[in-house]
Amino acid sequence: MKKVLLLLLTATMFIALPAVKSYANVRQDTTTTAPPDDIVFTEVGSAQDSIANSKVKTEKDTVKKDTAKVETAAKATGSEKLTLWQTFLKGLLFGFAAILMPCIFPMLPLTVSFFTKKAGSKSKAVGQAIIYGISIIIIYVALGMLVTIAFGSDALNALSTNGIFNAFFFLMLVVFGASFLGAFEITLPSAFVNKIDAKSDKGGLMGIFFMAFSLALVSFSCTGPLIGTLLVDAASKGDRLGPAVGMFGFSFALAIPFALFALFPSLLKSLPKSGGWLNSVKVVLGFIELAFAFKFLSNVDLAYHLNLLDREVFLAIWIAIFALMGIYLLGKIKFSHDSDLPYLSVPRTFLAIIVFAWVVYLIPGMWGAPLKSISAFLPPTATQDFDLNNLTAAPAGSADKTSIKEKKYAELFHRLTPKGFDPYYDYEQAKQASKELGKPVLIDFTGWNCVNCRKMENNVWSNPEVAKRLKNDFVMAELVVDDKTELPVEEHYISTFSKKKINTIGKKWSDFQAATFNSNSQPQYVIVDAEGNVLVPPQGADYEPENYIKFLDSGKAAFQKKTNE
Repeated sequence: MKKVLLLLLTATMFIALPAVKSYANVRQDTTTTAPPDDIVFTEVGSAQDSIANSKVKTEKDTVKKDTAKVETAAKATGSEKLTLWQTFLKGLLFGFAAILMPCIFPMLPLTVSFFTKKAGSKSKAVGQAIIYGISIIIIYVALGMLVTIAFGSDALNALSTNGIFNAFFFLMLVVFGASFLGAFEITLPSAFVNKIDAKSDKGGLMGIFFMAFSLALVSFSCTGPLIGTLLVDAASKGDRLGPAVGMFGFSFALAIPFALFALFPSLLKSLPKSGGWLNSVKVVLGFIELAFAFKFLSNVDLAYHLNLLDREVFLAIWIAIFALMGIYLLGKIKFSHDSDLPYLSVPRTFLAIIVFAWVVYLIPGMWGAPLKSISAFLPPTATQDFDLNNLTAAPAGSADKTSIKEKKYAELFHRLTPKGFDPYYDYEQAKQASKELGKPVLIDFTGWNCVNCRKMENNVWSNPEVAKRLKNDFVMAELVVDDKTELPVEEHYISTFSKKKINTIGKKWSDFQAATFNSNSQPQYVIVDAEGNVLVPPQGADYEPENYIKFLDSGKAAFQKKTNE
């Protein structure tokens, strides 16, 4: 029954969502702000970070006193294991979605029946079906490993802010979405597919393996976009094992039904018949692919200051896409490969209600609503031209006067700063303001494409008590580590830390963060005095305002104590 499959998918989603939420709450955004050809960003506390630590100790003696503090602060920010676990869950969800594709779902009864008849006994059929499932896992995990080998861990870290890669990912997801909507089919060369299929007629383990390989190739028109999206996401996170782990989750979900129905053949009778509903699954996924494509385009727009995809433009596109999805679910629009919809089923009605509720939730964002549940994925709120929340807000920083007449880089980065705050974008200017105002400096290592930075700004900085402290008690320094703006030629230099040429603003601040504070993850918040001395252990992403308030208060108290000594 369709309801059984629907309940299965729903249960899987509920299992995954809490883990995804915990992932967002504890993991710093380490890869979305890595420069493409300079410093390789790793997660604080990982094995790669330990290697970076050893380099710092040999090249910069001044870092030693800060290293322990940074490592202590990093312990609460998550681990690589959690990241890979989330990647596995995402692959699992994609795999369950792939089962409902028109290229795979009809194959379930055919394949299981084939094993049952060919084996001659149930026990042998079960054994062959399990081998078949293991073969599927091996094939897809090998594909994930190939992605890692082809790019390498350093290149995977660099994907997130590289303009060419992000533009390519955007176009690729648009192509995948168009394919799912029925514009065309993505298929592999028929000669290659037929060759592999012919080998599946052989007996033994090799025959079963090539039979699984044939399934992977024949179903590529349906699974290709899902696999591509999963690999892009896993690769851009920068984890060496990410693509392989994602493919393991995907293939594991794909292999489950074949082994399950081989164990219990009678369940085949309860499967819904193939039909137009399978294509509807593809179309819905096509809309989702299109929506996520614009996240990659937003990365390019922000890092290269194109100023085309502001927050309200991004939201308008999402509202249009999901509204069309809801209308499609109601049967009011139909694509070329869709069958007629004689009536609206109950599951389809519920799904349409969810989609339209999502659209209604997005609409207030056009006028500045924070939309905290997705704030991490949206462009910064400062890119929004019309914001009802700030119509009556007082000009930021109007009370603090210094001798600094013009803030360096302000014309570039004011679109990144949440409205109501007035930071400096140059470290030396921030220290000068600290001397004149008698306030500590809060360094915010951030990035245009830093997902967790946006989440901190929208969920924590928006807290009235946090905002009051940031505005009144600190000189804020917002240092953007992934900006592509070229530095003046006279400011180019060779890093003593990475031995690389530093020629952009982003590279300048990422090199400064890694060399001075022995860290390369964002967001990272460091409280220093006017001389640059660290006052309290730095802190990463922590979405509890109470914890962030304690961090700020401890920094202010340490500054006052040092000033009074």
